[in-house]
Amino acid sequence: MDLEGFARRMLSRVGEEEVKRLLAERIAEIKGWDADRAAKWAEAVVLEVKNATSKSHPVLDYSPSGVSMGEFGVGSRGRGDFYVHRKIAEVIGESDAVLSTKDLDDAGVVKYNGLYISVAIDGIHSRLSEYPFVAGFHVTRAAMRDVYVMGAKPVAVFSDIHVADDGDVSKIFDHIAGITAVCDLTGVPLVSGSTLRIGGDMVIGERMTGGVGCVGVSEHITPRKNAKEGDLILLTEGAGGGTIVTTAIFYGMHELIDETLNIDFLLSCEAIFSAGLVEKIHSMSDVTNGGIRGDAEEISAVSGKAIVFDYEETRKAVNPKILRMLEELEIDFMGVSIDSLMVIAPPEIAEEVKRAIRGAGVKVVEAGWVEEGKGAYFVKNGKKELLKPRFRESAYTPLKKVVGERTPPDFEEMRRKVDQAAKAAIEKKKKVVERIKKRNPTQE
Repeated sequence: MDLEGFARRMLSRVGEEEVKRLLAERIAEIKGWDADRAAKWAEAVVLEVKNATSKSHPVLDYSPSGVSMGEFGVGSRGRGDFYVHRKIAEVIGESDAVLSTKDLDDAGVVKYNGLYISVAIDGIHSRLSEYPFVAGFHVTRAAMRDVYVMGAKPVAVFSDIHVADDGDVSKIFDHIAGITAVCDLTGVPLVSGSTLRIGGDMVIGERMTGGVGCVGVSEHITPRKNAKEGDLILLTEGAGGGTIVTTAIFYGMHELIDETLNIDFLLSCEAIFSAGLVEKIHSMSDVTNGGIRGDAEEISAVSGKAIVFDYEETRKAVNPKILRMLEELEIDFMGVSIDSLMVIAPPEIAEEVKRAIRGAGVKVVEAGWVEEGKGAYFVKNGKKELLKPRFRESAYTPLKKVVGERTPPDFEEMRRKVDQAAKAAIEKKKKVVERIKKRNPTQE
């Protein structure tokens, strides 16, 4: 429970004494404390919130959009989420990066002393708070995937773990064990990290969150924008990661968790590297961001080409046991993260890539092709249909089924408000930078 957020909202609705009473009740209930101790805690919370609410210094304030994360679908790997990420690129602005957020790749790239340095970071799946090991395993694998598909060899992993005030310390150890299981299997060390409480004293409960990052180096990169007309699209068999584990857990199909605990994706990349094929491949990606629906549209957007998938062949790229679960639960396999490696390469190179991946013991299929045009498509029963991301990725838990995937009727109005908020953040950044430069002329 966010005590600060609760107090701030309630102070705008009811009197201060009532807020203290309500807050003390919640604290006593969650913490199991006596009324006197909870009341002192509540009084201190209200005092802090009152002192901070004025935001009298301009740097403390921000321009609210009036649009919440949930209603706009941020983090739900659909249209709203993708839109916010494009606005993030605008707030970041121009930089000396070789590849940045605007290129819609999951890893960013800079060049240093003739080498490409690829950096990626992934947050743990929000529903895996009570399952620290699998959260750590899958987020580490995800960060390493993002570096591998840039054509880079991972060299180091770092982590950031946040556990709320009442969370058991053992969560940290279990989470680190999950992270380093992948590190041990790949020989890539976990070198640094941070461990904190979520919100310090202001958030009570047991929730855990955090992220894992990876750094890789290479002499060649394989970004999404390099897809060329005439290329073939290969997909390795994917059994999913954090998303599929979440589905299995919350639908009570726990036996399927084992299917996801593998490093097939990483082995496939190593096989491609060992065969000396990286510099011959145009583009690599991982099927994660809202599934093929989301990734295909992004690849088309940055490459300026049409991306086409054969529906039945693409279906073969999903682990059979996982595919049965998805179909039984009526979850669209093209709209959910299956964690498959996507390789886009000329036909002759695609054949070599297939041989290398199969030599590593991983299944791979020829799932599609790149052609002149725009947009993403799939061919089913001889009919070519548009392949578009939904507002949210395929609903893969009982609660997500209730929330739904439909685009809100006021989406365009919300988008306008989000635009204004991004613009305000850009202006604020400019003012602060200019103010600092005036005080420090050497920064000019």
